[in-house]
Amino acid sequence: MRIDIGIGQLDVSSRPEDELKTYALGSCVAVMLWDKVRRIGGMIHIALPESQINKEKAAVQPGYFADTGIDTLVGKFRALGGDPRTTVIKLAGGSSLMNDNNTFDIGRRNVIAAKRYLWKYGMGVVNEDVGGKISRTVSLFVGTGQVLLNNATNKWEL
Repeated sequence: MRIDIGIGQLDVSSRPEDELKTYALGSCVAVMLWDKVRRIGGMIHIALPESQINKEKAAVQPGYFADTGIDTLVGKFRALGGDPRTTVIKLAGGSSLMNDNNTFDIGRRNVIAAKRYLWKYGMGVVNEDVGGKISRTVSLFVGTGQVLLNNATNKWEL
């Protein structure tokens, strides 16, 4: 079953038939967790690096921000039985689509924040497809851990 993850949303699954999918990542970042022993997957679609700019939104939608979202994702992942010691972590997104002069550089800041909060749990990224000037749609297949990306012109595996 496909589980769509919208902006600021996250989900976890231990059902091998599930596909966690998020669409049109620009400056946003998708963090994918996959426990290769227990076959548990998780995904979050992060829009901004820090919740301090809008604590009210973070309280209602923690996945919108890297700091509150990673905490929530890891908590749900562990509650389902995911073990950080056997978990593969991948990142996608963090583009600079409409920011040629890097004024805000939200994409790069989202990538850095996601990595920083993952490190808090002793979890490091093993593979990433980040930056550039492309939009990405990302799928994580819970049964296999396969991550597929696509945009308007290409499909590739991470």
